[in-house]
Amino acid sequence: MNRWPVKTAELLALVRSRRPMIHHITNTVVTNFTANVTLCLGAAPVMASCRAEVEEMVAMAGCLLLNIGTLDEAQVESMHLAGRRANALGIPVVLDPVGAGATRLRTQAAESLLREVRVSVLRGNAGEILTLAGEGGKVRGVDSQEQAGPRDAVLRAFSARAGLTVAVTGEVDLITDGKRTFRVSNGHPRMGQVTGTGCAATTVVAGFLAVHPEDPAVASACALAAFGLAGELAAMTAQGPGGFVPQLLDSLAALDDKALRQGVRLEVT
Repeated sequence: MNRWPVKTAELLALVRSRRPMIHHITNTVVTNFTANVTLCLGAAPVMASCRAEVEEMVAMAGCLLLNIGTLDEAQVESMHLAGRRANALGIPVVLDPVGAGATRLRTQAAESLLREVRVSVLRGNAGEILTLAGEGGKVRGVDSQEQAGPRDAVLRAFSARAGLTVAVTGEVDLITDGKRTFRVSNGHPRMGQVTGTGCAATTVVAGFLAVHPEDPAVASACALAAFGLAGELAAMTAQGPGGFVPQLLDSLAALDDKALRQGVRLEVT
């Protein structure tokens, strides 16, 4: 019997009962959307990037989410301050290296955060993650020109070397902690037709990680399965991309044990 649908349901129930605060330092394109995703998941969002308050704010959080999608020097400094404070307090950190590999600024910002902040989960697309692994990942803008499947051994080795969980989203999501490799088959092509679903996936990972920090790989895999399933359910009723986003929020909020136990497609090796 596949135990992962049950585990996913258990972790989602924990998120909804504990309602952890997720501190986002994120990009301006997705702020409203990812805040709503956090609420629909059952967690509590705060979007705070001012350096004067990030250390105080992160002390109240269950997880810190760093997203470099529209970064500037001040935001990167705030990320470092918040990340170091989170590390000191034992609060898990998720990094979304949006567009790493596309420009020197983005790549160097992600690399500096990985050097100076203890990151629990690195969630990105294959091009971004392969870039940070030193494997020449191909990125155009914020879009990957790579797939994780053919490079899973490289990703496992990078995860083990860096001491973090790598979560690569794509047609099939791949999550590894260097020892185990999870594959999530949930999701729908419509999720790639609207802005912010990758960033939203990171938000869901942060929510699950806040209640299950002892195993970031399991938290990440279950989170991506739940979010992918919500996308599948939303696509069943949405008429097009414009109607998909509200349906996605509704489907995420409505996820229950029955849907997860019947719909989650998650395997581990």
